[in-house]
Amino acid sequence: MTLHAKTALLPDGWARDVRLVLRAGRIDSVATGTPPQPGDHRAGILIPGLPNLHSHAFQRGFSGLTEQRGPTCDSFWTWREMMYRFALSLTPEAMQAIAALAYAEMLEAGFTRVGEFHYLHHAPDGRAYDNPAEMSARIFAAAEDTGISLTHLPVFYAHGGFGPKPAGEGQRRFLHTPDRFADLVQACDAMARPQDRIGLAPHSLRAATMDQITALAQAFPNRPFHIHIAEQLQEVEDCVAFTGQRPVEYLLTHAPVSADWCLIHATHLTDAEVQGIAATQAVAGLCPITEANLGDGIFPAEPFLAAGGRFGLGTDSNVQITAAGEARMLEYSQRLHHRARNVCADTGSTGARLFHGAASGGAHALAAPAPQITPGAPADLVALHDLMALDMADDRLLDRWIFGTDLTVADVWAHGAHLVQGGRHIHRDRIRDLAAAACRALI
Repeated sequence: MTLHAKTALLPDGWARDVRLVLRAGRIDSVATGTPPQPGDHRAGILIPGLPNLHSHAFQRGFSGLTEQRGPTCDSFWTWREMMYRFALSLTPEAMQAIAALAYAEMLEAGFTRVGEFHYLHHAPDGRAYDNPAEMSARIFAAAEDTGISLTHLPVFYAHGGFGPKPAGEGQRRFLHTPDRFADLVQACDAMARPQDRIGLAPHSLRAATMDQITALAQAFPNRPFHIHIAEQLQEVEDCVAFTGQRPVEYLLTHAPVSADWCLIHATHLTDAEVQGIAATQAVAGLCPITEANLGDGIFPAEPFLAAGGRFGLGTDSNVQITAAGEARMLEYSQRLHHRARNVCADTGSTGARLFHGAASGGAHALAAPAPQITPGAPADLVALHDLMALDMADDRLLDRWIFGTDLTVADVWAHGAHLVQGGRHIHRDRIRDLAAAACRALI
């Protein structure tokens, strides 16, 4: 197919009258200064699709249902109990239906690839399904149904806390031995489409010992390797009590952290830890809306970016699914903390700094090609509609999309398929109805 954009963001900057030929899921050619031809699909503003580097798709099913305060102070840990109750009730069919809704909404938001940090492996009683990869298969089916590209990150989870402590009843669907987990990774390799990638994820320092983490890194080299870390102060305190070191300090000291790694959240850092992560070129996986919703804290973005740190953005609990909103929340959290404006920018556009950082860091963390509108790149494209019809071709467009209300996602192509049209996924009604029925049965 052919696509003509009035304005497009190319690797060397913004260009006018850009005509693309898409073929076999990739961009075949790009011409600038070219008028539209009969049969071209017309777009106003065209940008590359963004990667969503961290999702727990099933949590979309209870979005907005944990906002009532109990008799004691609510926290991440009280929220986790609600999450466990929901997780223990999910059937494979409900998992697929809810994941498909989350993925359709991600595409509608401008995400064209998702990193699925997947730890819901077994039946509600904790036993393996006849197909031990049944729940991962449901994730692949949801990605296939919606058309989003997938980096699947099966999670290794063995313990309930530092010590290691035995896992609790709420965690029984998550647990694996190292050997059975290796079998799961290999089964996921066999299910992947050509555009998909398979990594792995020890859940956290609470759920896997350092020996297990390093053994996994050695057994599966050169893959995306993600881990939750330093999200909550209690986790920091528990790690110090058990190891004598803070979580990131302990990880950097004892694990082979490299550019293949993605440290999810990394909220509570010392200056030395900030410098240490940046030096490894590991990606900081930031999920600002979820981190705000759970009361995690504020990531130290200003010193991390100044040290050359790389970051990507994720939707995590999927309480809201918005690419622009995650970038906006990251910047706004910094403004509240520093009582300043345009904190994440170096000079110039804050929107451009956030967009390009999230695109580059997120793609690297998911072992995906860099999002670019260039020949040979995957045809992962987002068309924005400007309600004000302002005649712009510069980074103010990214500022207005992220921080304003006048630019909205109109169309999205993922791997060349025109999946979002007029702001809606082409299968939205069917996907929504299946997810709604699953949620009604669960809640």
